[in-house]
Amino acid sequence: MKTLLPFVSVIAIVFAFIVPAQAAEKISRKSLVYKTVGKRKLEMIVHYPPAWKAFDKRASVVFFFGGGWSKGSTQQFDAQADYLASRGMVTARADYRVKTRDGVTPDKCVEDARSAVRWMRANATKLGIDPAKLVSSGGSAGGHLAACMAIEKSVDDAKDDKSISTVPVAMILFNPVLDFTHENIIRRLGDQASVARKISPLHHLNKKSPPSIIFFGTKDGLIVHGNQYWAKAKELGLRSDKFLADGQGHGFFNRGPWKEKTLFAADRFLVSLGLLKGEPTIEVPVVAPAREAAKTQQREKRSDKAERTAAGKGGDDKDQALAQLKQRIDRFYKQFDKNSDGKLSKEEYPERQLPIFDRIDANKDGFTEVEEDVKFRSRSLQARNNPRQQRPQPIKPDHANVSYGPHERNVFDLWLTKSERPTPLVIYYHGGGFRGGDKRSISPALWTSRWTAAASS
Repeated sequence: MKTLLPFVSVIAIVFAFIVPAQAAEKISRKSLVYKTVGKRKLEMIVHYPPAWKAFDKRASVVFFFGGGWSKGSTQQFDAQADYLASRGMVTARADYRVKTRDGVTPDKCVEDARSAVRWMRANATKLGIDPAKLVSSGGSAGGHLAACMAIEKSVDDAKDDKSISTVPVAMILFNPVLDFTHENIIRRLGDQASVARKISPLHHLNKKSPPSIIFFGTKDGLIVHGNQYWAKAKELGLRSDKFLADGQGHGFFNRGPWKEKTLFAADRFLVSLGLLKGEPTIEVPVVAPAREAAKTQQREKRSDKAERTAAGKGGDDKDQALAQLKQRIDRFYKQFDKNSDGKLSKEEYPERQLPIFDRIDANKDGFTEVEEDVKFRSRSLQARNNPRQQRPQPIKPDHANVSYGPHERNVFDLWLTKSERPTPLVIYYHGGGFRGGDKRSISPALWTSRWTAAASS
């Protein structure tokens, strides 16, 4: 396994141009329908490189967008597709069905992705590509789809030509989900264990699996998938390059300088496989760590000040404070709303604020809007600035330290409800990793209004 270290930062800042202007002018695009499901036409946007001819046999790459199998847009990998087209590859950004638009589960997303790869290979002579030199790529859920292409037997559309393989020559994976059997992810399938395993790349990794480069931020919770994949690949003697972005979270590759850094590394990876030639042409911005940290701190201070003002701490005119907060959030949405739909998806939301995304998303549609953001930040800060409410006083048990076994710790407390009718008995067992803890860790005030409760040690 090869490890790629992030570039050393120096005290300077340069501007990055992903695609040289001359090359960008010569790149052509065309939207093609690769699959129709009912009335839904699934398209892919194909980027043709300069001097492309239909009889070419070029290497190609297909990108799948992220969005938790629930949302997302083909716009996500537009810059990457343009850049690799400028380097001579035929690139494509494939649409696929998602939950919010089509009411599907992740296995159907995988089916569509596999259909897209088969369509590209079946139409190789029209696309000017070599079917043996097709690379799969994607980010997050899209990275999962790209990795699923390496599974020889997975979930497939009944109408697909199964004689056409989906296995790519290589994979470029940006913080992908690699194991769908995890309890927090399998729920998206309705806990269908057999289906989850069919779309879990980690469980299908074998000596014939294609080489890969996998990008993760060190603060991304999904990095555990990458660590397991890299370890297994090493055992099997497979190439799986590791790129770690120090201090970065999920989706870091969507913004500079990491967009350029990851693309530079991907270029080098493709060159090493003979799919590209020459040195990368992308310019990587070099950012001074101290200056960048200072800017981040300033932004956070301004944000905190505005939010506290909106919460009523900066003056009596709350209407004016809320208006200022709304203006700030309007600017925030204009900055990060890539597809200009007035909403922010998790892919668009800044990674440092992702922990509060689900709380802001009041209607649980997978997107946040300005009004939701304003309401959440105003309410949460008002609560933060108000005095803490007094916690309820502990309720003494009706029977304390009742012995039920030979050991001195085998005791329980019992609270009885004041009811003439039978009530449920709820028994609470404390935690502590089998090494510590005691029955005091439960608050009986939460229990005894309706139930008979017992806390046991």
